[in-house]
Amino acid sequence: MKLLVYGSGVFGGVARILLEECGHEFAGFIDDVSGGPEVLGGFDAVVRSHSASAYGCVNAVGYNDLSARQRVTDRVLAAGYAMPALVHPRAVVGASSSVAAGALVMAGALVDAKVEIGSHVVIWGGAVVSHDTVVGANTFLSPNSTICGCCRVGPHCFVGASAIVVDHADVPSGTRIKAGERYVTWKK
Repeated sequence: MKLLVYGSGVFGGVARILLEECGHEFAGFIDDVSGGPEVLGGFDAVVRSHSASAYGCVNAVGYNDLSARQRVTDRVLAAGYAMPALVHPRAVVGASSSVAAGALVMAGALVDAKVEIGSHVVIWGGAVVSHDTVVGANTFLSPNSTICGCCRVGPHCFVGASAIVVDHADVPSGTRIKAGERYVTWKK
C-alpha cells in the first residue's frame, strides 16, 4: 500500500522506516507547519492531490500533545484514508492478541497472549505488554516500558521509558507515567 506520513519530524522519519520495513511504499510527508524534503504540503492540499482511494496514511504526530494527535487521526479518517496497523517483522505479537488499525509496533516490542492493542497506539522497541491486558487508543508505550499482566491502560496515556505498570493495574484515561516510575493502582 502507498502510505502518506502525517508529520515530517523525527517521529515521521521513524514511521517512514517502519512502513517500508513492513512492505509498504512511502508516498511522502504531510505537514501543516513545516516544509522540507519530501513534504507534499499541508493536509488540505494533500487531500486534493492524493486521493484516499489510492493512498493510506500513518499518524506520526508525537506524544507531547496526544489531543492534537487524536485530532489528526480523526481528520485523516474523516477524509476516508485507511490507517493500517504496522507491526515490524521483528516485533512479537501473540497469535491470540489483536492490534487495531493505525497502531505502530516497533522492532523488538513484545505483545504477549490475549492482549488487545487499541487503535493508533504506539509501542516502541523493548516495550513489553504482558498477557490479558488492554491498551486503549492513542496511547504511547515508550522504549523498555513494561505493562504487566491483567492490566487495563486507558486511552490517551503516556508510559515513559522503563516505567512499570504492575499486574492488575487500572490506568485511567489521559495518565502520564514518568520514565522509570512504578505505577500501582488496583482494579476494583
